[in-house]
Amino acid sequence: MVDTSFLHSSTFTLIVIPFLIFLSRVADVTMETLRIIFVSRGMRALSALAAFFEIIVWLFALSHIIEDMGNLANYAAYAGGFAVGSFAGVSLESRIAIGHQVVRIITRKDARELVGHLKSQGYTVTVIGATGKKGPVNMFFIVSPRRRLETLLGEINSVIPSAFYTVEDLRRVGRLSGPD
Repeated sequence: MVDTSFLHSSTFTLIVIPFLIFLSRVADVTMETLRIIFVSRGMRALSALAAFFEIIVWLFALSHIIEDMGNLANYAAYAGGFAVGSFAGVSLESRIAIGHQVVRIITRKDARELVGHLKSQGYTVTVIGATGKKGPVNMFFIVSPRRRLETLLGEINSVIPSAFYTVEDLRRVGRLSGPD
């Protein structure tokens, strides 16, 4: 016969179960964050897969909370896991850098050097002449994979450090099949 006294001990109830609840919440909130990002990017299959595992893990954590409603350590573990999971989900998402972004650059400087430099680095650049608050400006649009954003901004900064830029997430990137 197996000794199950540890499963009923105060150590198990006050340390092991709360720790498992904490880890479960970290996992499910991390998956929830990724699922929301997948949904916003139109990645239906990945969002459904993340949702499936998110809820299984959440049910495990919640069942242990309900099983011992008077254990404040479980509540603290649940809340702490939520906080750490939120942080972990955002951190993980920024590391995997799914999707594309459009970088808009506005400068009064001569655009040819920057355009040439970016094209030599493999970027496709669209340049539009525009008028800003103080007169003529050059506006550039560059679609870039998110994982290359910091490199792109470094390239821009190396040529025109005073350039103004904005970055926006894109839901979808593609070409239409018609003739140009």
